[in-house]
Amino acid sequence: MVFAAPNEALTRAEELLGADPAPLHASIAHQVIGIWQRDFGDTRQALDHLRRARDLAARADSAEREADVLATLGVALVHSGRTREGLAAFERGVARGSGHTRARVLYRRAYVWWVLGRHREALEDVRRAIPVLRQADDVIWTARALTLRATVHLALGAVERADADFTEAEALWDTTGQEHDKADAVESRGLAAFRSGDVPTALRLLDEAEERYAKLGTPTFMLTIRRCEVLMAAGLATEALAEADGAIAALDGIGGQSTRKAELLLVAARAARLAGEAQTALARAAVAVRLFAGQRRTWYETHARLVLIEARVATGQGSGRLVADAAAVAERLAAFGAPAAPEASLLAGRIALDLGWTADAERHLAVAARSRHGGPPLARMTGWAAQALRARAAGSARGVLEACRRGLDVLDDHRMTLGASELRARATVQGAELAALAQRASLVSGGPRRLLVWSERWRATVLTAPPTRPPADPVLLSTMTAFRELAARADDARTGGGRPVPALEREQRRLEREIRSRTLHMRGDAPGDGDRFDVGRLLDRLGDDVRLVELAVLDGRVHVLLCGQGRVRRFEAGLLAQAEAEAEHVQAGLRRLAHPGAEARLPLVEAAGARLQELLLGPAAAHLGSGPVVVVPPGRLHRVPWALLPVLRERVLSVSPSASSWLRARETAPPPGGRQVLVRGPGLASDGAEVPELADRYGARDAGAGDDRGAGGGVPREPVRAGRPTVLEGDEARVPRVLRELDGAASAHIAAHGTFRADSPLFSSLRMADGPLIVHDFERLDRSPYRIILSCCDTARFASVGADELLGLVTALLPLGTAGVVACCAPVNDAAVVPLMLALHKGLDAGLSLAEALRDARAALPGDAVHQATGWAFSAFGAA
Repeated sequence: MVFAAPNEALTRAEELLGADPAPLHASIAHQVIGIWQRDFGDTRQALDHLRRARDLAARADSAEREADVLATLGVALVHSGRTREGLAAFERGVARGSGHTRARVLYRRAYVWWVLGRHREALEDVRRAIPVLRQADDVIWTARALTLRATVHLALGAVERADADFTEAEALWDTTGQEHDKADAVESRGLAAFRSGDVPTALRLLDEAEERYAKLGTPTFMLTIRRCEVLMAAGLATEALAEADGAIAALDGIGGQSTRKAELLLVAARAARLAGEAQTALARAAVAVRLFAGQRRTWYETHARLVLIEARVATGQGSGRLVADAAAVAERLAAFGAPAAPEASLLAGRIALDLGWTADAERHLAVAARSRHGGPPLARMTGWAAQALRARAAGSARGVLEACRRGLDVLDDHRMTLGASELRARATVQGAELAALAQRASLVSGGPRRLLVWSERWRATVLTAPPTRPPADPVLLSTMTAFRELAARADDARTGGGRPVPALEREQRRLEREIRSRTLHMRGDAPGDGDRFDVGRLLDRLGDDVRLVELAVLDGRVHVLLCGQGRVRRFEAGLLAQAEAEAEHVQAGLRRLAHPGAEARLPLVEAAGARLQELLLGPAAAHLGSGPVVVVPPGRLHRVPWALLPVLRERVLSVSPSASSWLRARETAPPPGGRQVLVRGPGLASDGAEVPELADRYGARDAGAGDDRGAGGGVPREPVRAGRPTVLEGDEARVPRVLRELDGAASAHIAAHGTFRADSPLFSSLRMADGPLIVHDFERLDRSPYRIILSCCDTARFASVGADELLGLVTALLPLGTAGVVACCAPVNDAAVVPLMLALHKGLDAGLSLAEALRDARAALPGDAVHQATGWAFSAFGAA
């Protein structure tokens, strides 16, 4: 009962002890309390109760009872870090027990061997236990033993064997009332899904297990460790670090198991390293090594030493001693049969290469490279990275490029199993090293065209295919509706001059977590992208007049790839770090210029624009010709207001996340019918004044109150006459109605408050009458509008994640059928936006593209600082 209904078991045991039971029964009661304290409470109290249970069993002269208690005591001692005492208790337990009882003792000792990382001993003990448990028809303990054996198989990389044991164990659990063990089976299936490379299924199963544990009131420290592993594989290292640190604090608060604390410290160290927090990784790993050593857990200690060495390298401590340390770790991991062994060999080879020790590097990299032919995707990635480094050391650019291509193909296939655009974007960080190696090799030996191909190979890949549509999940839909209502109430409290109720904010965060969790569970259904970037096709589309400027960053310096007139030329510009700092100064200046009275800042902002031009374009600025320009910046430069650069101010200028994305937009045809939508949200300082003027211009002031012509998702619509837009304002500008009208429209203009969420970019939003319209909402569209104009602040802000990916409103629209977007990268003056938007639409009416119309609209603005800054803050994205 202590696992099926732990709190009830605790109460019954305490009641039994209160009735002055016989030693045999008292021994059982103290053992139950000891198990509860061991797993859910204070390990010191657990040891006290279990020692009393052992002594009472001896008084009762029951060898079988004593053997059983000794096994439970052995587990508790090991978890408290007293490994030698724990193993001694097991020795006595195996000697005292017989038959069925001894099989249960062997199972628990197998579990302890697994905790200690001694997997061969674990398999031997569980192999001896399972036949006896089966013969005794002990369903519960047989299922536990099968689950443990499967978990050990997973640790050794034997996924198929593990899956067979998990399947058999789950069938047995279905015949019992052991809710804790059923939850553990779900958790174990999640671990198996992760080991086989299925991240969305792993996240779904681990979340389901967490819900089951919550109903039992069971702490979930082991679940946290496994979930953190999955989060790290999905590129969510910062999130994993926060979860691990939170669990460590909770464990310390209850005086919990020392073994679990060490494991949590190890996973926190790995997460910190992946998140770029090298000093944090160093601190967590050092403590983990010390704890594992004291607990005699060599398998775990070796893994912690691997992270410690990685953290030291990340802090610039590369040395010959670290090569030897990494090689020793690799040998020990290989002896254990641990899947992490190739990572350690790769690390040793990488450090040796940096020191110029080519012979040592080749030896270690050759070992690591063996993993490229088998195993889960990230293990194969390790192997291909090692192979690429071997080729670089041998001076073979061709070998480098081939290894990088093969490795990134593996990651492509893995990435497309992920349904959520956030996971696809973040997963690309795994390929950053391969992409950088290929770019360097291209720069040395391949010329500008090859460098362009490799710059494109791993840039804005999340835009290469639409995200998987969120399922028609009633729980998800109702959660999003509840989130919207709650967010609107919190926003009303803020704008009303008061403070939001803390309870509202807490509930809003909870709903955000639930929405995000459900979207991360989606599996991808698109194959890997077979439409590879073709330089010739790009140059054909550009023709003689258009120039495409792709900025590639190699070793911190900006390289300008200028495409047009049938060729690709390369120029060196400035340092990326300096350009980023200058861009931040420009952003601050634009924020000041959004308010009257800051005219004196205008020359300073213009001067900063000139400095940005030198840093970002360098000598390429003199070779742009006189025609339209398309700028393709890296993700870290997404906040640059490109129209501020002197050479670009009076040009037809558009921005694209990648050359491939621009090509797709250029070749996207508008939908038939020319349906237009105008949306005006609440609370704008200008009251969205351009919307009624545009409606009057198009003769549509009375056209917006029509019936709901059907939702997206393929439902036929009544035809709408071109030039007579649907106008949604006031109470009609509610999210469900807005989404229905946007789906498949030829053009849309949305005047609404924009909010960018750096902490959670897919919750960036536009404020509608009933609350926020978020990125997750846009992803439900069958086809987003062909052209969309977002006349509000911060709609062109993005979060730069993964290798070179962007998450935000604009990037949510581009894979869904939108060929062109006008959006804003900074706070702007609402009143100054109105004449800009009216002039923009005038150009569109004359048949201009978004980029052409925006160029003319800027030129038509008054010459004061506020209007000039407003014009610079807006950019045209895509090619419509």
